[in-house]
Amino acid sequence: MSLLELSKMSSYVPQSVRTSFPMDVFDVVLLGRRPYISWIVSSEDREAVSRTLSLLGLEEFAFRKFDKLSGGERQRVVVAKAVAQDPSIFLFDEPTSDLDLRNQIEVMKRIVEIVSDKELGKSAIVSIHDINIAARFADRIILLHEGEVKADGSPSEVLTEDNIAEVFEVTCDILIQTENSPMRVLIKDEI
Repeated sequence: MSLLELSKMSSYVPQSVRTSFPMDVFDVVLLGRRPYISWIVSSEDREAVSRTLSLLGLEEFAFRKFDKLSGGERQRVVVAKAVAQDPSIFLFDEPTSDLDLRNQIEVMKRIVEIVSDKELGKSAIVSIHDINIAARFADRIILLHEGEVKADGSPSEVLTEDNIAEVFEVTCDILIQTENSPMRVLIKDEI
């Protein structure tokens, strides 16, 4: 598979964005369209960027300079760049890093919205340490411990008091998910 084919198929969002450059946010998100652009940026590419900025609530950032944004704002822009790339599979490494709580929830809701649309046929693999965010948004969790798979399954199958005690060395209470409330893990104390 060529790099171009691979970049059409998958996109990657790093844990945090440490580099910065004086480009408009619109142009940074447009970089996600690079696998589809030859010499000319099409109106379709511009429209894809506009839709993505709207989807992620970043319209007001479109013509701000990327290097002038906060860490959380930059992280949201990098997520938007990945979405504009329109891959089949997203690879997210801590996509909510540097985000405040409201934006963590909003970004994860948008990710779920994108991958839940069966017509789009998209998937996401998310590496995340916040087990409450994982419990709320994941349909499947793989819990790793010391380089091995400790558990694999639904959030309620994987995030058990025993698994959390062994992997994280803390005691907790599990609040079971109801129709109006997501599953939550309440950490009590170290073991």
